[in-house]
Amino acid sequence: MERQDPQQVTQQRLIGDLRLVIENAEELLKNTDKYTGPVYQTARAKLALALSAATEELARFEDAQLAQMIARTREANDLHADKTGEERILRAFLN
Repeated sequence: MERQDPQQVTQQRLIGDLRLVIENAEELLKNTDKYTGPVYQTARAKLALALSAATEELARFEDAQLAQMIARTREANDLHADKTGEERILRAFLN
């Protein structure tokens, strides 16, 4: 079994943490919509902006991670001269 790069593990952990923060922020926004005072509305607006930025950043992280996975898969396929999907799958399970 191939060991994961510590940097990739850290990236995965950050992505998971960011997802959790986004979920919690969304829940907080849903649960505070009944508060209509100007202080609450200002705080909610700021949180909504931060949530939007975090969601966009998460999408960029996930896109970058996917691009890395695709590149590594192509490198492995070239290295092992895999020509068919069957060869790729068999190699994945045999290693």
